[in-house]
Amino acid sequence: MFASEAALEDALSEPTPAVIETLRRLDGDLVVLGVAGKMGPSIARMAKRAFDAAGVMRRVIGVSRFSSGGEAELHAHGIDTVRCDLLNEDDVAQLPNAPLVLYLAGKKFGSTGDEPTTWAQNAYLPGLIGRRYRHSRIVALSTGNVYGLTPISHGGSVETDALQPVGEYAMSCLGRERIFQYVSQTHGTPVALVRLNYACDLRYGVLVDIAQQILAGQPVDVSMGAFNTIWQGDANATTLCALAHAASPAWVVNVTGPEILSVRTVGQQLGRLLTRAVQFTGTEGTTAVLSNPRRALELCGPPRMNAEQLIAAVADWLQRGGRTLNKPTHFESRDGRF
Repeated sequence: MFASEAALEDALSEPTPAVIETLRRLDGDLVVLGVAGKMGPSIARMAKRAFDAAGVMRRVIGVSRFSSGGEAELHAHGIDTVRCDLLNEDDVAQLPNAPLVLYLAGKKFGSTGDEPTTWAQNAYLPGLIGRRYRHSRIVALSTGNVYGLTPISHGGSVETDALQPVGEYAMSCLGRERIFQYVSQTHGTPVALVRLNYACDLRYGVLVDIAQQILAGQPVDVSMGAFNTIWQGDANATTLCALAHAASPAWVVNVTGPEILSVRTVGQQLGRLLTRAVQFTGTEGTTAVLSNPRRALELCGPPRMNAEQLIAAVADWLQRGGRTLNKPTHFESRDGRF
């Protein structure tokens, strides 16, 4: 399906017509904070490709510490970079002005055992960024974990549901949302909060976790029972389209695939595709971390890759020895410990 990592990156960063039209209508450069993370490089490149396709001369500026590199690849695609420790107030004060801001920074993996850093990155940092870019339009990445566990039979949490985060990671993410809401309320800053549930780009994601367990002969834990996932390219597109909907008070949108997927059923599908026996452990709960993306689908249309296609693409990628990021989602965690 994707012959190489370069082909995968091209697909992940291909802008939709809606993205091109959104960025055509919005004035000014775009700053991507946390550009070196899993989502950052492909969404920055998608934005640059959309600006170019729209025929507008705009900069995309990626901001990160770049402790693991990645600047050269961004430069090769016309994306400017700025090295910055976002928790350093002096560094943040020197960031370039821009009317459009994507906030992708945050901490999940390793949050258990390092709770102070988790809260600093997820709840304190939004205050620094909100103050710095209070005159900009901000899309801030959040998570469906802020809803907590919801009955699988209900079809997933909607944006107006009460928030009941489980564990300090999810609580700190709710803190992030509340700070951006405060900035929006106090300064009139247009803000959109994107509650993303389990993006997958073939190198990481829930589907990759399950497939790797099967390939390693490890049992698949079905305790969570069900999950949502979305192709990273579709998550990128919806997040960029959210720039047009940023508002004061802050606007909230769930971003995930429309399917509620059974862990057991997906495991069986992947087992057939990988020609491996599948073992399961645990008992399915009646609740799970699930979101209903109806609002996003109404505004942005259906994903370009559905769940069946994504499952097949993951199996094909791993069978051919495609690289992975070694960043498990820990989606099976029911106690919020990541």
